[in-house]
Amino acid sequence: MTVPTAAPLVIRPRRVVWVAWIAAVLLLGAMVAVAVVLRNESTGVYFRFADQVAMVLLGVFMALGVLSLTLARVRADADGVEVRNLLITRRVPWSAVLAVDFPEGARWARLELPDDEYLPLSAIQLVDGQHAVSAITALRELHAAHGCGSG
Repeated sequence: MTVPTAAPLVIRPRRVVWVAWIAAVLLLGAMVAVAVVLRNESTGVYFRFADQVAMVLLGVFMALGVLSLTLARVRADADGVEVRNLLITRRVPWSAVLAVDFPEGARWARLELPDDEYLPLSAIQLVDGQHAVSAITALRELHAAHGCGSG
């Protein structure tokens, strides 16, 4: 018989996701519009079909760059916490976490680690208001239950 384990706590930002999707759609739309207008306007420069394709591809890459802001995530369970900020993912055991902190004036929370090191949690952002409060509270409760320090 296996012992059931609690589902991991998964935290993602909210407001930045909406802003990033809106910005990505607007960026891509603007680049497509510019690509369409390139061949119709007389600017003194001759634009080819390849230039139009390049403008659309540039818009796609810019939109993907903006959407990369939505990748932030915190996943915590009884063993520790996994933090994904932008493109780098790091797993930290609870025994190495001194505190789960949200310093006054900071834009996002952080994990305080030994040797004056800290790990930013960009998934828990100030602009998310009550969602951020609930997330930091749940993360602190997990740390208190499984960590070796106080949070």
